[in-house]
Amino acid sequence: MVRALGLREAITITVGTVVGVGLFTVGANAIGWMGPAIILATLVAFLVSVYPALMYAEMGAALPFAGGTYNFATEGLGKLWGTLAGWNFVISLVAVATGESLAFSNYFKWMMEGLGVPLAIDERIIAGALLVIFTLINWRGIKLAGVWQNIFVFFFWGAATVWFIIMIPNLLTENFRPLVPLPGTGWREFILATSLVWWCFAGFETAVAMGEEISFPKINIPRAMFLAPLIVFVVNAFFQWFLVAIMPKGELTALQEASAPYAEGMRMAGIAGIPFVLLCLAIAFGGDLSTINPSIGAPARYLFGMARDGVLPPVFGRLHPRYKTPDFAIWFLGLAMLLLVSTGSIIYVASVSLFADLAYYIIGFVAAIGLRLKRPDLPRPYKAPALIPGAIISIIIYLIMMTQLPREGIWTGLIWLALGIIFYLVWTNTPAGRAAIKLSSSGPMKTSEGLPDPTPEERKRMDREYRLWWAVFGCLFVAVVALYAIPALIK
Repeated sequence: MVRALGLREAITITVGTVVGVGLFTVGANAIGWMGPAIILATLVAFLVSVYPALMYAEMGAALPFAGGTYNFATEGLGKLWGTLAGWNFVISLVAVATGESLAFSNYFKWMMEGLGVPLAIDERIIAGALLVIFTLINWRGIKLAGVWQNIFVFFFWGAATVWFIIMIPNLLTENFRPLVPLPGTGWREFILATSLVWWCFAGFETAVAMGEEISFPKINIPRAMFLAPLIVFVVNAFFQWFLVAIMPKGELTALQEASAPYAEGMRMAGIAGIPFVLLCLAIAFGGDLSTINPSIGAPARYLFGMARDGVLPPVFGRLHPRYKTPDFAIWFLGLAMLLLVSTGSIIYVASVSLFADLAYYIIGFVAAIGLRLKRPDLPRPYKAPALIPGAIISIIIYLIMMTQLPREGIWTGLIWLALGIIFYLVWTNTPAGRAAIKLSSSGPMKTSEGLPDPTPEERKRMDREYRLWWAVFGCLFVAVVALYAIPALIK
């Protein structure tokens, strides 16, 4: 593989994966319980993502290779747990890409309707065509996928900024007084709302899946992990603020069941025309596409890493001779997504993804402890503070959030886990599986030791870029918190 991704791509791949279907569906549904106090649920979701991001910064910089959590769990806990982590990551991203392609279809059709050109095409056909295009992009090479990722993410931020500006005349700042949840919201609803908002942060570690293609990973991976939760918080908090501010306060509870909360919220507020079309444009061509792109590329690296270790058939570890991409794994995932998109159900897909997300994160946290205990000598370019108590607290929090999932999603997730265990046991006991594992175990463990460091000039450029990211999003963090607080304080 080629280390062609810098800090910017590591950030846009991570943030692009996260900012999508969660923000514009279940994350906005949570406003139906929290009202203007949605900022509290978003702050809690942000805080419970920060420490896990530090753990991934440590593990990702120490083991910067294709496969992310699979590698960490394999080295910290053993191949079975590594396989289960990889298994869950793959189904999670397959579900995310599928849900995003269906969401794109919906918003694209609404946008065309807003332009006076209604489309009588099944959403699944549009979603399927989109998945084929992105499978081709990812097959064609990591550099091309990185370029498109930057375009989608920066387009989304630009279109969102224009939408925020043109919505200013429609804002009802009195909606933020008092800054409390809506009537009937207790602790149970608060935990539910926080769990829904947390899904808007799930995927904050996506860049580590592509650790083998990130340049200077000992520096760039920790920096991407430090920034990702902050950027995701800012984007979520701004969108949530505008949705609360444009809707009549008495109708916010209707968002609990809305399938497209932003579109339906604008309609309830009587806002149509160009603002509606622009919102659909930003969500469909920015938010959705920036999620679909890495949701195909990242799990393909997991399959590649697992095959290289012998826990999957060797064909998944095949690299395209020219493009240096795991071509078979990419096309396999594209086909799996096409099959799932035929269900046409975003809600079912979302519940599958949520369970898988939480499952592989919990395995990842346990792996962080295992690595500290089993490999205290592992070269660690970054070391998370108080890792063992921090990991235990994170595990407890994520288990609590898992209890909030729909039963259908939990059962599907458990069945998927059982299938993973069965597949692992069957494959690793075949002659081909035993031979593949023996071959992969013959070499020394790969670490970050020996990877090149940047030249002094490259390091200065990297430091400037990193400080710029912090300056911009640090200011935006303060600004968005003030947007919630100031109207609440003014009588």
